[in-house]
Amino acid sequence: MRIIQVCADKGKYLPLLLLGDEQLSLILGYLERGDLFVLERSGDAVGVCVGTKDAPGEYELQNIAVHPSLRREGVGRTLVEFVWDHYPDLRLLRLGTGDSPSTVGFYQALGFQEVGRDRDYYLPPYDHLIIEEGKQLKDRVHFQKAAAR
Repeated sequence: MRIIQVCADKGKYLPLLLLGDEQLSLILGYLERGDLFVLERSGDAVGVCVGTKDAPGEYELQNIAVHPSLRREGVGRTLVEFVWDHYPDLRLLRLGTGDSPSTVGFYQALGFQEVGRDRDYYLPPYDHLIIEEGKQLKDRVHFQKAAAR
């Protein structure tokens, strides 16, 4: 496996990005200003993430997605760890995600702390219902983790 940074033709990875964020208009908003990282296995893209710089030393993980056949095999963890190493000035990493038990548990297992919620976030900006683990997502959970540098 290897991780590459993609600077051109980012739209090629929309099918994977849409697994992490189902609203195309939102993806297009952060994709152009963000850094796209792609984890490849045997030449195939199996995971992606997008990071943006919010302030000196502060970054946000805008999207992280793993091919469904490879979930729970460390691909997501590998991408998050790569982001930590990629930005040498990173002091704080933030993200927002849907309130599904497996996703919340994933970030908590990586040491992220919940710092807030946006109630009903997934209702107005999205043009369709978002269902994860048989439950309609409504709230966006905010997490952050400080670097131990």
